[in-house]
Amino acid sequence: MTVGEIREPVIQVKNLYKVFRVGTEKVRALNGVDMTIYKGEFCAIVGTSGSGKSTMLNMLAGLEKPTKGEVIIAGQHLEKMNENQLVKFRREKVGFIFQSFNLLGTMNAIENVALPLTFRGVSKKVREAKAVKMLKLVGLPKHMKHRPNEMSGGQQQRVGVARALVLDPEIIFADEPTGNLDSNTSAEVMRLMRKVVQEQNQTMVMVTHDNHLAGFADRIFHIIDGKIVKVEDRSEYKEEEE
Repeated sequence: MTVGEIREPVIQVKNLYKVFRVGTEKVRALNGVDMTIYKGEFCAIVGTSGSGKSTMLNMLAGLEKPTKGEVIIAGQHLEKMNENQLVKFRREKVGFIFQSFNLLGTMNAIENVALPLTFRGVSKKVREAKAVKMLKLVGLPKHMKHRPNEMSGGQQQRVGVARALVLDPEIIFADEPTGNLDSNTSAEVMRLMRKVVQEQNQTMVMVTHDNHLAGFADRIFHIIDGKIVKVEDRSEYKEEEE
């Protein structure tokens, strides 16, 4: 980041509340959250179970409506959209990486990665060419025709990353993306995700309970009881490491 360079906000959250009713009690899953995430950033939202981090991700992805507040993504107000608009928004702007790789066992890597393009009506030739390109990007040139059961967990998650990227999303949401992997493989996948964000200038938001994994991000939002209590900027460390 050079002096005078203006960063473009991709995600803006203003005074966000989410209140759930549990019996007669009200539970504030989000309790007045403000945050801004910029284009090309890899951000982590870190908190223990019940801290509000998963609710936060659901709000950012338009999967849940806030009780109060604003969620502005790529200039669009999610809280004002109806369900059809939200579905269209997710399909056009967002990629998801899940903890359980969510690959289809009957399909090989190319077919799994190309699947989201099928829903967009892209021709088979274009779909497959794009899937091949993405699989090379995530370091799987030799596993194109392999099915999930012929790949390790780390390889399956790389396919998951490729599938999230194939739509050229503005934002990638990752929910505990390495929860099912051992620590060495987790670190590999995190490095890959960071590299991809930098090279493609995409924005990634990851939710995790693991502070070590969060350390791969440029900025870390620490969330406790539905409030962001600290924002840690690690981008200057990253430059030193590299």
